[in-house]
Amino acid sequence: MLSITASCKKGVEANEPEWLFVQNAQSVTLNDGVLTLTGINPTTVCFTDRPERMAALSGTQEFVEFWNQGAGKDSFIKDPPNATLSIVTQNGAEDVVLTLMNPILKNDMLKYDVEIIEGNEQLEGGAASLFIDVIGRPLTPVSVAGVARRTRRRTVARMAY
Repeated sequence: MLSITASCKKGVEANEPEWLFVQNAQSVTLNDGVLTLTGINPTTVCFTDRPERMAALSGTQEFVEFWNQGAGKDSFIKDPPNATLSIVTQNGAEDVVLTLMNPILKNDMLKYDVEIIEGNEQLEGGAASLFIDVIGRPLTPVSVAGVARRTRRRTVARMAY
C-alpha cells in the first residue's frame, strides 16, 4: 500500500497529477447534515485522470489523518472537497453531490459533516461509493462534482429549448 502523503498528495503541486479518491461502504445514512458510511473499506482508492493514468491505494485511516493535517492553501480543512455519493436505495440507485468536512473514523464507520449541493438531504441505503474531488480544485472541469454540475446544466439547457 502506498502512502497517501507520498503519492496522492502530490496533486497539490504545480504540474503534478491531480488525485481523486474513492471510498466504498456496505451501507450509508445521510441525515441532518451527517453522512455515515458503515462497513467502510479500510482502503481508499486514489487515481488520476489522463494523461497520467496512475492509481494507488491508501489506508482509510491514513486518508483521515492526511485530511486533518491542514497544511497549505489546498488542504481539505481549508478548502473542503466536493464529492458525489452513489448509493443503492429501496428506489434504486441515487446520487447526491455534497461538500465533505470533519471526517471521523471509528472502527468500520466513517462520518463526515456535509453540505448538500444537489440531491436528497436524507437517505438510507445499502452499498455506497463516495467519489471525492481532486485535491485543491473543487468543481474543476475534471472533477467528479464538476462533471455532475456540467451534466445538470446541459440537461437544463436542453430542456429550455
